[in-house]
Amino acid sequence: TFNAAISACEKGGNWEQAMQLCSAMAQSKVECNTVTFNAAISACEKGGAWEIALQLLGEMLQSRTELDTITLNAAISACEKGGKWQHAMKLVAEMTQSEVEANTVTFNAAISACEKGGKWQ
Repeated sequence: TFNAAISACEKGGNWEQAMQLCSAMAQSKVECNTVTFNAAISACEKGGAWEIALQLLGEMLQSRTELDTITLNAAISACEKGGKWQHAMKLVAEMTQSEVEANTVTFNAAISACEKGGKWQ
């Protein structure tokens, strides 16, 4: 399945291939679900493509696909790895105001993003 293939890309940090599979899904008229987006965003996070991860998050919101803790943690981690602490903190703020539950991973990624950005005080 597409989800399994995208998950394999995620494990290898091959975000380009994950994005190609997402495009193939769209061309095949197969809808992306939360699992699909989570794997693709995680692939971007592991591959250092924070901008693409945020684009995928935007696509999720546009398509009204349900976001979960995994989704936002992956996006926050992508921002952290990209040195984009402001984006990470914005996502944390939005997460705490939504029905998506933040957890230890959420806060560790946010703290790490601030540390990398020199905003630890």
